[in-house]
Amino acid sequence: MRTIAALSAVVAIALASPSHAADPKPDAVIKNRNIEARVFFDDKIKADAALAADCLTEGKKWLDKNAADAAASRKEDPQFFKDGGWDFERKYSIRSVVADRYVSLLRDDYMDTHGAHPNSDVNTILWDKTENKRISIRRLLTETADNDATMKTMVKAVIASLRSEKKRRDTSETATDEWFKGVEPSLVKIGAVTLAPSTEAGKSSGLTFHYPPYAVGPYAEGGYVAFVPWETLKPYLTVEGARIFGGARPKGDADEAQ
Repeated sequence: MRTIAALSAVVAIALASPSHAADPKPDAVIKNRNIEARVFFDDKIKADAALAADCLTEGKKWLDKNAADAAASRKEDPQFFKDGGWDFERKYSIRSVVADRYVSLLRDDYMDTHGAHPNSDVNTILWDKTENKRISIRRLLTETADNDATMKTMVKAVIASLRSEKKRRDTSETATDEWFKGVEPSLVKIGAVTLAPSTEAGKSSGLTFHYPPYAVGPYAEGGYVAFVPWETLKPYLTVEGARIFGGARPKGDADEAQ
């Protein structure tokens, strides 16, 4: 069973790699002998001019940095480019919109530098439509200092969620403190966070934390998403936090988020 689960994860990763023929036109691209790198936005992002402009600025910086790195790598050792240039792709997509104000985005990266296998990464953005700027979840919680009660409670809930998912995947042998040591009680180290959708309109059912391959398990296991229900956070919510959280996580969201 474990072997089947591991192979399934590898297949899932392979399927997640770019398929150029099926992709729409990139919203930004760099293509030369060293690298082909693309940035894509989903349609909901394109419909918000301020959000699209913010993502485009970031995406272009990412393109330029990787193009410079590829050029420097070729200059240092051309043999690594004998099979062609690097292949990079970044996709921005909206995961949820809460209270018609707070927009959670996923930023998924794919990177092939002709190593043993391609790599992938995931990060998140929380966007305030009212203020037209990026924010953090700090405004939703009464305390967010490193190692405070809020962060320790969240870490405990995140690890419990990850253990449950590993049991579901039949990969419990990697549900160890060693693999979870990177999940620390700090906003910058606990994981990339989004507001989870809810069965109650305009609300969020809690927080989802997104981890790329290697973060909390071997590469073959793929990525993970941990869910912390809003009820766990209730003692630590600000007035604004209490206003936007409610309901339950929609059926199927766990599968869609993985």
